[in-house]
Amino acid sequence: MNMATRKSPEPVESAPPVCPFSQTNVQPPKPPSREGRVSLWRYLKLFKQDILSAQPARLYRAWMAEFRTPFFRSYMCNQPELVDLVLKGRPDDFPKSDRIREGLTPLLGNSVFVTNGATWRRQRRIIDPAFEGGRLRDTYPAMLEATQSAVARMVASADGGPQDIESQTSHAAADVIFRTLFSIPIEHEVASQVFEEFKAHQRTQPVVNLGALLPLPRWVPRFHKSKTRQTATIIRHLITRLTEMRMDEIAAERAPDDLATKIMTTADPETGETFNTEEMVDQVAIFFLAGHETSASALAWALYLMALYPEWQERVAHEAEAIYGSDGPEFSQIGKLRVARDVFRETLRLYPPVPMMVREATGEERFRDRNVRKGSQIVLSPWHLHRHERLWERPDEFDPSRFSTENGKSCLREAYLPFSSGQRVCTGAGFAMIEGTLLVSMLVRACRFELVPEKPAMPVAHLTVRGKDGIWLKVTPRA
Repeated sequence: MNMATRKSPEPVESAPPVCPFSQTNVQPPKPPSREGRVSLWRYLKLFKQDILSAQPARLYRAWMAEFRTPFFRSYMCNQPELVDLVLKGRPDDFPKSDRIREGLTPLLGNSVFVTNGATWRRQRRIIDPAFEGGRLRDTYPAMLEATQSAVARMVASADGGPQDIESQTSHAAADVIFRTLFSIPIEHEVASQVFEEFKAHQRTQPVVNLGALLPLPRWVPRFHKSKTRQTATIIRHLITRLTEMRMDEIAAERAPDDLATKIMTTADPETGETFNTEEMVDQVAIFFLAGHETSASALAWALYLMALYPEWQERVAHEAEAIYGSDGPEFSQIGKLRVARDVFRETLRLYPPVPMMVREATGEERFRDRNVRKGSQIVLSPWHLHRHERLWERPDEFDPSRFSTENGKSCLREAYLPFSSGQRVCTGAGFAMIEGTLLVSMLVRACRFELVPEKPAMPVAHLTVRGKDGIWLKVTPRA
């Protein structure tokens, strides 16, 4: 398919204007781009250190870029029409690349995150009903309890000294997952073990696995680190315990009405089958990885941006005080937290937790007058798309009010995909937006966040976008 060249106004090379509610010209931190051409091995070394700074600056303006290796070709597509074609127009012709699962298999098994075709469609038919609008209302009380616990922990540690806020947001996101999924707090024995093992697993998880780089047959070992395999085995064993306990509770008709019960009792409308234990363990593993790791990343960056732009922080706190006071909002009030929502939405634009997605061409294609071979890797980069100089006005600035402008509204439709898009859009996208808005609003209402000048944050991307040396803030309780 031949995609016509998109015409857009060129960016203006001048000093960036101040946001309507901003009192500073400081811009959010952005990793430096790679300079010039590098060899494949140099690129892999840079890629291992940080996915983002390994890329050239031209990707912030390019509609498409081709990368060649001795083993495969990849194409980064930033043109909205191409992104739409891959994710919405012909998604079955561009399934998720098998290379993505190479490094994740020890933990995720055959979860919905890595499957394709009939297996993936069956999994989504069973999972999706648990995250429908009405179910989110049912899940909200558990989410609110987790947020109230996060606020209490933050206030207790808010002594005005520097602290790595990522540890707090990681704890909060894990608590939300366990309370909404299994109706247990993070302090539960099994939940706390999973949380600790997952932190150890993150430290051992490589960015690049041999199978992701070379077209290896299935029977060739992938040489995962022993610690990676060990922590994944422990996590899956613990999740199996929770799953089997829940199956017993369902059989005895005393299971709580949470997400795990809903998913485990939902039958595939086409086959009448439900998930068995191993399948459910696969799905819980990805819920924890996606729902915990990505939410923790987004929340940490949101709090950092609140410290960087204190005028926006005060607007969020004022909104919270005006709408719900000290107890936390009711579900019906979440939609009224417009400032907190736009702050979180802008955070996801600047720091999308999953910076890149990879699909694979199942046939010969023609993109922008260029032949794309069968088997080529199609890279879609929310990081570059969200900061694209030919799409967004002032792309590197933090301005939550942009979403009320014509440019912001247009880009929301065609150049904003923190949760992917099309048939493979994240099933928990609505859940994540409520969670993020709630946590940002309640934490900022309870505490004031300030920068630590000697510890500036710099984003790096491995599985998700995190702080290179943590995200350090000073936290004090509000009077």
